[in-house]
Amino acid sequence: MPPRMSLRAITLDCSDVPALAAFYQQATGLEPHPESHAGFAGLTDGNGLLLGFQRVVGYRAPRWPDQGVPQQIHLDFAVDDLDEAEARLLELGAGKPDHQPDENRWRVLTDPAGHPFCLVRG
Repeated sequence: MPPRMSLRAITLDCSDVPALAAFYQQATGLEPHPESHAGFAGLTDGNGLLLGFQRVVGYRAPRWPDQGVPQQIHLDFAVDDLDEAEARLLELGAGKPDHQPDENRWRVLTDPAGHPFCLVRG
């Protein structure tokens, strides 16, 4: 039997760590990790999972759906109301690409660093 593995962290590359961490903190309500700094910041859910943000020199934002600069990672967030969640996240600084494969089922947004993520009916 293979050893049991537990997911402990998901880390996103970016050029502005504090700004991206603030966006996701406002979007999710996760708490800042006490050892966060300008080069690496984390948000925690209290159950051991860390959403991290690390500074990368020369970071290039993905261009979804164009794969010239691939999306690198894709996060899905379950929400009760797609329209309400989309409006709130756009106010926080998310972007909304023109290409939306199925707006009735999910919405593709981008965070301030350009990473695409989806809102799905939860």
